[in-house]
Amino acid sequence: MSIAIKGAQILSMDPENRAKPFTADILIEDDRIAAIGPDLDLSGAQTVIDGTDKLVMPGLVNSHMHSNEALYKGRYDNMPLEVWMLYAYPILGAPVLSPRLVYLRTALCAMESLKSGTTCVTDDVYESPYQTPEQLDALFQAYDDVGLRATISGHVVNRPFLDTIPFSRDFVPAEVQAQADAGTPMAAEDWLAICKDALTRLHGKSGRLNFMLAPSAPQRCTVELMQAAMEMAEAHDVPFHTHILETKVQAVTGHEFYGETLIAYMHRHGLLKKRTTIAHSIWVTDADIELMGDAGCSLAHNVISNQKLGAGVAPVRRLLEAGVNVGLGSDGISTSDTTRMFPVMHAAGLIHNVQTPDTDYWLSAEDVIRAGTLGGAGTACLGDQTGSIEVGKKADMLVLDMTTLPFTPLNDIANHVVYCEDGRSITHAIVNGEIMAQDGRCLRVNEAELLAELREEMPAFLAAHEETEAMNRAFEAAFWQVHRKANGRDVGVHRMGQEPAWT
Repeated sequence: MSIAIKGAQILSMDPENRAKPFTADILIEDDRIAAIGPDLDLSGAQTVIDGTDKLVMPGLVNSHMHSNEALYKGRYDNMPLEVWMLYAYPILGAPVLSPRLVYLRTALCAMESLKSGTTCVTDDVYESPYQTPEQLDALFQAYDDVGLRATISGHVVNRPFLDTIPFSRDFVPAEVQAQADAGTPMAAEDWLAICKDALTRLHGKSGRLNFMLAPSAPQRCTVELMQAAMEMAEAHDVPFHTHILETKVQAVTGHEFYGETLIAYMHRHGLLKKRTTIAHSIWVTDADIELMGDAGCSLAHNVISNQKLGAGVAPVRRLLEAGVNVGLGSDGISTSDTTRMFPVMHAAGLIHNVQTPDTDYWLSAEDVIRAGTLGGAGTACLGDQTGSIEVGKKADMLVLDMTTLPFTPLNDIANHVVYCEDGRSITHAIVNGEIMAQDGRCLRVNEAELLAELREEMPAFLAAHEETEAMNRAFEAAFWQVHRKANGRDVGVHRMGQEPAWT
């Protein structure tokens, strides 16, 4: 199969051209970019796309998403993370979802992602109360059917829930604690066996789908599980994906549990490496930033989700200067309420400007686009495969019409991409050398039928979930107290110019 794009403006994000557009042809053969240049011989191409007034850019990369939250989209508001998790990741009463509902939920995210310009996602999936192999199969099948490139996990927590949040046992009533403690976390050896099976059966599927190791967080997993996960990730050359320092509660956690920051704890146990991707990294200290930079690890910057939860803003410029690779993520579908990455880029381009009057710490449009493309690919250990338009790389790219409202009048293309475009200008989304979406329509699945089937399932699901919410409401007052207590603590966060309002 071959596709040609003739005479387009190309925003390549390659090391030489970066965000400086140039005019050229592109030839795609099978799953890769075969040639880029002026006046290429395109006579043998099976499909030719006229590039007149078109922009070609790398497909966007969502470096951190939780598709398991998709059924709660638009459901919650004005809750900090620790309170919100009671309902989106319930301690009590969560039913095991059928593989078909998992498939439909994942397809919902995949279709919205693809149509809005995301060609590659990292989906860190937690199933309450645990993930089955059949559910994992359904996840892979949904991404395969829709046509995305995806790196997928089986997210795990293997410590008792109340032992993962400081002060919780000070405030949660004894009888409610007993209910929480009655649940048995998945044993480390059982989870590792599922991961090994997934790496054998599913990793590399269709040339687009990969598995990753994703222990939830250093306070939620035993160090033995995390070290075993790192060993497996290294043996199979896949990402090690985790969450660290999203909230002030988590900033306090390291000192309360380990007598050091959570980043220092990771470093001490050999868990900070180039393949390590850390979601959030908001409440990092200067010493944490240095450790992360020395390791060359990655950050998934989840700017919209972090705003909705009131968690804070990661010091991205400081992390970049230290040598940390930065990607952008939507995070959970009920904390950002979207999978769409153009709004994430827009938010990332703006939020840092209000953190400090020192413009050296602001991000440029080029910084943002790089994080949303090549930086995101690096978080999934795919930087040599995708994230930029270069000969030999996988053909993952977008074609956008520059005669649309977001590009009119046309000035600086990179600025238009970050601050004006919202996905409406996309004419083609190409993944792995195949046109997967065109003119707002997914080509490999029937979107209307899948959405209709999901809508039919929702009343029964929500009825069961409302009962689960009622059970977990018993923890809410205590978790508000945890939130308030932690936010009264000084943890010595990073300093850059003006003090952020949330410290």
